[in-house]
Amino acid sequence: MSESEPHDVVIAGAGPAGAQCAQDLATRGYDVVVLETEAEAEFPRASNKSTAGTFPSTMTTFGIPDDVVMHYTDDVVIESPNNAYKYGQTGAVLEFADFKNWLVDEGRAEGAEYRFDARVTKPLMEGGEIAGVVYNGDEEVRGDVVIDATGPSAPLARKLGVVDLERQNQAIGIEYEFSGVDTNADGYADVTDAMMLRLDHDIAPGGYSWIFHTGEDTAKVGVCYLQNEAHTGNAREGFTIDDYLDYWLDTDPRFENAERIEGKQHRGSAHIQMPSSLSTDNFMAIGDTVPTLDPLWGEGIDKCMRSGRAAAATADSCLTHRSRDTSAEHMAVYDRLWNRDVAPDMRKRLVMTELLYLSSNDRYDALISDLNGNGNEIAQNANRGKLWSMLHLLKREDVPVLARYAELQLKRRFDFL
Repeated sequence: MSESEPHDVVIAGAGPAGAQCAQDLATRGYDVVVLETEAEAEFPRASNKSTAGTFPSTMTTFGIPDDVVMHYTDDVVIESPNNAYKYGQTGAVLEFADFKNWLVDEGRAEGAEYRFDARVTKPLMEGGEIAGVVYNGDEEVRGDVVIDATGPSAPLARKLGVVDLERQNQAIGIEYEFSGVDTNADGYADVTDAMMLRLDHDIAPGGYSWIFHTGEDTAKVGVCYLQNEAHTGNAREGFTIDDYLDYWLDTDPRFENAERIEGKQHRGSAHIQMPSSLSTDNFMAIGDTVPTLDPLWGEGIDKCMRSGRAAAATADSCLTHRSRDTSAEHMAVYDRLWNRDVAPDMRKRLVMTELLYLSSNDRYDALISDLNGNGNEIAQNANRGKLWSMLHLLKREDVPVLARYAELQLKRRFDFL
């Protein structure tokens, strides 16, 4: 069944990127419809995949209310197998389901329409350009601008060939919420009121693990790794992502008395790579469809919401044009905003991420020592992809890692050709 009258904007996906984009556009008076795969009564269930740690700048920028915060934190801790670095950085661990439902409610209050149980399967094409989407088999909805905010599934971006979906560096993760966690165990950094990330190939080969304190003796505990060369070289034979989390829980005394909280399990995946493009005629890909990250502490919520806001600003610009110009040339404003505001220095940050995961556990211990000696500024600037700070953290013993990275880049280029 086809709807004859097009909406101003059709958004596939009601995650942080899609929902923020919908709210911003509805606030400006546009006719916006959001299509979400999950049933409203269960939302968010399968899509509830984030550790949900964020910082005051994000809370303030997007007006996130206190009532979706599980716990406010005072510190960020980075652990290696035998060392730890702690610095004062206030943050907030969100109850991700409440947060996502808040975004939906805010969008609806501004006039955005939400359709749940609506699985988008492909673009609706007319004259060689996208004119809407097809969902639930044969249902159609039209829009002057169409936005893919579906994350790694990316049914619209894939069919349109907008982003490079070779999908290198697939990241997969699992997280449980626990009670009975000892956040100040002997021999470990005090992670009370902290968000802790651990670099340790024994627990997360080619990735990291985490403890996010959520108050009293409760915490979010999880593991994530990239299925890359670093994972292949350090992985235990036959181990799945669940096995690594179980191994950590069994061997770390902080979890000796920990018990899983029923119903609080989250899984997710993403593909971390530099996108070739993000938009075309009448179309943009946002959020985890074209994911970005900070090397040391991720901050995916902020990146997704900034992506949604950049897309809303782009659509506003195109739709207020005298002739409603949604050509690729005008939609490319989004690409520029993404590279400036969402993922500045993305290529350098991606290089640092890959070098980080190619390093050894011994090198992680040395890195933490350097961070303890150099203070917060070096770590924060390196995390943002600032070249001088990244070079400051390199040492002579990193030459083999740099050579390995160069070798892998050449291999990828020849494989691509």
